[in-house]
Amino acid sequence: AALTAAPGSFPCIAGAQHRDFLMEPGALLFQPGAGAPHATDLERGRRPGTGRDFREFTRIVQHFDVLHMMPPVVEPQDIDPHVRHYFTMETQLTLSDKLPFIYSRGTPQVMESFEMLRDFRGLSDDEFQASSHCYTIINTNSPRVLDVPMAQGLIDFARAGQVSIVTPFTLMGAMAPITVAGAITLSHAECLAAITLTKLVNPGAPCLMGSFASTMSMQTGAPTFGTPEAGQMVLAVGQLARRLWVPFHTVGTLSASKLPDGQSQQEGTWGLLMSMFAGANMINHATGWLEGGLVTGFEKTMMDADLCGKVARFFDGIDLTENAQAMEVIAQTGPGKHFLGSEHTQANFLGALFRPDLPDNNAYEHWSAAGAQDMAQRANALWKQRLAEYEDPGLDPVIDEELKDYIARRKAETEDRNYF
Repeated sequence: AALTAAPGSFPCIAGAQHRDFLMEPGALLFQPGAGAPHATDLERGRRPGTGRDFREFTRIVQHFDVLHMMPPVVEPQDIDPHVRHYFTMETQLTLSDKLPFIYSRGTPQVMESFEMLRDFRGLSDDEFQASSHCYTIINTNSPRVLDVPMAQGLIDFARAGQVSIVTPFTLMGAMAPITVAGAITLSHAECLAAITLTKLVNPGAPCLMGSFASTMSMQTGAPTFGTPEAGQMVLAVGQLARRLWVPFHTVGTLSASKLPDGQSQQEGTWGLLMSMFAGANMINHATGWLEGGLVTGFEKTMMDADLCGKVARFFDGIDLTENAQAMEVIAQTGPGKHFLGSEHTQANFLGALFRPDLPDNNAYEHWSAAGAQDMAQRANALWKQRLAEYEDPGLDPVIDEELKDYIARRKAETEDRNYF
């Protein structure tokens, strides 16, 4: 009975109207990689995530229309945990107008984050609870454990009418049975239990059913990605979500690679395509994921954003309008001639074909003369360009100042303690 109350669709209200979206079966939304403790790029190397990294990633993500939600792309470890939520919320609210993320790290921090978001958006309590203005991700601690912070997060978000994304992390052979069918069974049971808790708190609370499936190396015990078994699992869980008519969340360009190299792209492309074919409505970790989630890479973020755009265009399907069928220009262009100079090509070339940012299609001589760069090097230049081109979303400076005053006051009142 609790599961039947789960809404099949619900609007998500961002900081700007053109960023709003409807979460429902059939929707397709991408979220960048989230929560990595480290960041990396070609110059600065692998390092603990910092506030600077967090702000830079926020600006980069703001650029891409194909990335619909704003997660904590990297953990700013140079900021104390008991005040970190002030920094992450201020950054998301002032540097981006996309749907923000709030960690479920204890009720006090969640409530303060809700308060900052509500006041910054100029909402009353009733207006805030009437629509979804933020989201969190709830991971079960497989096998069959929903620990206190995650359970409390479900309760807090359900009471406030905000989005919970329930996602068991099932590592086959470790936290789940080594067989695909066994892992699916465990993951589904954990999802149903967590969603049921949400509905017992608030029957109309918005939520997604998720799957984070991975295999492991039986030689080293390390997680492995881009495997056929993980692909089979996400396809099956997508069918189960559609049977329940609950929006479906899963993960995208996961990789165990340490670098933005061929391994990272092979594993990431496989994972993203399997999620797309599974009918995922929201794909987390769609960009930047390296080293099994320990690292978010600046260059890989740019490479994966190209990939997201490419697969999104593919799943749009074939345009069969009269213009797209091009019967008139086919009739006008005689045998052995070409379409380069036709009015139809001139009118349609900007939108007819997807144009990624990073591939080099020039002749060898041109590529060599330009520095013989590989894709990672081109991605390094591109993320720096995106930072330089960042456009402020144009938020009200008065509200911005009020937010800063709130944070300064609360920091002065907040003791350093465990908030779980």
